[in-house]
Amino acid sequence: MAPVRGDGMRGLAVFISDIRNCKSKEAEIKRINKELANIRSKFKGDKTLDGYQKKKYVCKLLFIFLLGHDIDFGHMEAVNLLSSNKYSEKQIGYLFISVLVNTNSDLIKLIIQSIKNDLQSRNPIHVNLALQCIANIGSRDMAEAFSNEIPKLLVSGDTMDVVKQSAALCLLRLFRTCPDIIPGGEWTSRIIHLLNDQHMGVVTAATSLIDALVKKNPEEYKGCVSLAVSRLSRIVTASYTDLQDYTYYFVPAPWLSVKLLRLLQNYNPPTEDPGVRGRLNECLETILNKAQEPPKSKKVQHSNAKNAVLFEAINLIIHNDSEPSLLVRACNQLGQFLSNRETNLRYLALESMCHLATSEFSHEAVKKHQEVVILSMKMEKDVSVRQQAVDLLYAMCDRSNAEEIVQEMLNYLETADYSIREEMVLKVAILAEKYATDYTWYVDVILNLIRIAGDYVSEEVWYRVIQIVINREEVQGYAAKTVFEALQAPACHENMVKVGGYILGEFGNLIAGDSRSAPMVQFKLLHSKYHLCSSMTRALLLSTYIKFINLFPEIRGTIQDVFRQHSNLRSADAELQQRASEYLQLSIVASTDVLATVLEEMPSFPERESSILAVLKKKKPGRVPENAEIRDNKSPVPNSHNAHNNAQTNHTSSANNANASSDLLGLSTPPASQSGTLIDVLGDIYSTTNGNSSVVNNSKKFVFKNNGVLFENDLLQIGVKSEFRQNLGRLGLYYGNKTQTALQNFVPTLQWSAEDALKLNVQIKAVEPTLEAGAQIQQLLTAECIDHYLSAPSIVISFRVSGGAQQKITVNLPLTINKFFEPTEMNAESFFARWRNLGGEQQRAQRVFKAMQPLDLPGARNKLTGFGMQLLDSIDPNPDNMVCAGIIHTQAHKVGCLLRLEPNKQAQMFRLTIRSSLEAVTQEICDLLVDQF
Repeated sequence: MAPVRGDGMRGLAVFISDIRNCKSKEAEIKRINKELANIRSKFKGDKTLDGYQKKKYVCKLLFIFLLGHDIDFGHMEAVNLLSSNKYSEKQIGYLFISVLVNTNSDLIKLIIQSIKNDLQSRNPIHVNLALQCIANIGSRDMAEAFSNEIPKLLVSGDTMDVVKQSAALCLLRLFRTCPDIIPGGEWTSRIIHLLNDQHMGVVTAATSLIDALVKKNPEEYKGCVSLAVSRLSRIVTASYTDLQDYTYYFVPAPWLSVKLLRLLQNYNPPTEDPGVRGRLNECLETILNKAQEPPKSKKVQHSNAKNAVLFEAINLIIHNDSEPSLLVRACNQLGQFLSNRETNLRYLALESMCHLATSEFSHEAVKKHQEVVILSMKMEKDVSVRQQAVDLLYAMCDRSNAEEIVQEMLNYLETADYSIREEMVLKVAILAEKYATDYTWYVDVILNLIRIAGDYVSEEVWYRVIQIVINREEVQGYAAKTVFEALQAPACHENMVKVGGYILGEFGNLIAGDSRSAPMVQFKLLHSKYHLCSSMTRALLLSTYIKFINLFPEIRGTIQDVFRQHSNLRSADAELQQRASEYLQLSIVASTDVLATVLEEMPSFPERESSILAVLKKKKPGRVPENAEIRDNKSPVPNSHNAHNNAQTNHTSSANNANASSDLLGLSTPPASQSGTLIDVLGDIYSTTNGNSSVVNNSKKFVFKNNGVLFENDLLQIGVKSEFRQNLGRLGLYYGNKTQTALQNFVPTLQWSAEDALKLNVQIKAVEPTLEAGAQIQQLLTAECIDHYLSAPSIVISFRVSGGAQQKITVNLPLTINKFFEPTEMNAESFFARWRNLGGEQQRAQRVFKAMQPLDLPGARNKLTGFGMQLLDSIDPNPDNMVCAGIIHTQAHKVGCLLRLEPNKQAQMFRLTIRSSLEAVTQEICDLLVDQF
């Protein structure tokens, strides 16, 4: 019986039905293997197959491939289908090639020749199939092979409109792969004039192509502005009938209008030709006027199309920022949407008004909607809309409404969604500092932030309040009194203890005259919080206690007893024990004058950009208004770019300065003698004691952090400050001479195996051979991860102390493989799918181990975050379990990595499971983490 002809392909339908009826994976594979064997025999048989049969079998192969099975034959038969004159056969051939053929295939030359033949065909359907295939493959080879034919098709007067449309889209696809494909010179004008084409499809596709070309070379394609304005005017103005047939629910050509408005946003408002500018303003006014008209249809498609054009027009008005009347009108129009019942419209209105708030022409108009925006922040059901309302309040805030907005944000913060609390804390801190006329108000705001949302107050925020208090004498007494009162609360957040310890250590004497805040009362209040705090906070409190000995000699004995207790204990934290011992010796050995000199008040911090603003810009790039800079209120110049002091030094996290690319880590800081270390300024002051200290190698501590003290003994202190982006890293090493004499022949050199040196390229800058007494020098290192490696390099520091023997110190650099992690967001479905795919023996590692300390789940979460991976919440059904995802970037490849940490509270044990695409990385990540919990 002859096979059934036509596009039905009954054999293909039966095969698909058989596959769908399979009850198991094994049955499906068996049926597929049977079909593959049949197709092989047909292709290799002596009987010549006709076009229909080739098409049918190629379709079956394509379906099998889409089911996830490899196909290693049939490519030649698919290529043969390209020479058919039947549309259905040629279409299947092109489909198979677009999906299965690799650009490095031996058949690529035959394919290119077939495509060239079709491009020269007089049949527009064949030409379109060829163009669509080129666009689907989109390789550089395709771009080079057809760089002459496609532009000619696009601008030729003989080319049909449907072919021009496909040629424009094909050229756009190839341009993104190979930007050099577009010819210049006279071609530029011919491509631009496609905006005048009468065919809707051609001009729409051409607008997309020109928009991409403009972004690469705006000056060359500047002539498109007048044509785009003219075309837009003909669409939106009622006196024209241009493209009026292309209406979508009573809106003429909405997609083309949106594309033209976006194209115009690549340029500044036209100034050379007043006529063009007037015509553009007329268009924008017409769009705003039409938005006020009653709807011509109750269907949602009408309002969607109408609003799409309106919002793009408003974006262009905001971009131009030159017509006050249009900006105010746009603001008023958006204000009407704030109460619209459509959630999307309310979101878009808030988003656009954020941009309007940054314009001097429309800022006041935006402020008129303050009450509605505050209501949106509190009452909206959708968290994304509430987030936009917070952004708008931040953008519209100025000196006249700052206190009201800050108070409203503080009130909302107590019930705000957890996902936006950290960003809200940063914004409240920035606004309070920027617009504070009375810094007692600023102190109150920050302490309220810590009280309400202490877990979301980053280091930069509490660093900043300390800087401001230190730099302003008029607020120091008030800050000491306020923080003392805050510490008396039964439930006191650890960040409050940090701020209280620091401020009372510096200015506790200002409130000591009151019996309610006597020296012993201050000390007992702080010490009552000591055992509830982390090691870093305990270290800061010990530094506060030594400060108290200088401020309040009458409680010296009590504090010395505390130091003795902690220096004699077998503490799990050797650094705390050593610190207590050194402070005890300092308080015993040093005279009153020496003690007063060593423990004098911190000097004012040098003025630098606010680290809080830098953190917000980094968290939300593009969402922070560029003019939202922290300005010193003492400055008489309103637009001064002088910023308040920045506490970052060699131990604090870096804040990106204005030129982040040239100073990746912000390492161009003043010398240590000019800046303090806020993470524990007090502790670093006392590191100059003369007591003999044991050598401590803290490299393991840097698995979870990038900054801190890497090494310290009685001669030398080494601090490190680092930052990593994908497979690149930069480290700043700070060598501090703790002796009273110069260190001669001071030479740091790198040391690691030749094998690992090929996988991790580390470059080091030389330093001066003499390190003067009490001085600090900086050395920069750059690291590039070429391939995965197992051991980090060491740095060997050799030097000679005057009159002493040659010294040699070897320190492991904090360059473990996890430093090149990029956190990766995943939902539960993606995570478990990837987890199952990485289930091979060589891809997973698992350890069950005893916790080194009592189980601290919040602390474990912080460690995993610091490890560099993305902590994924609501993934694991057990809320105590922690799962993470990340990608290790190397120059050679990317290594995906998944993690699951399961705590057993009763047994005080952990089970750690690591899965990654590379066995060596799996084991290394597992080993790094097991030693840290």
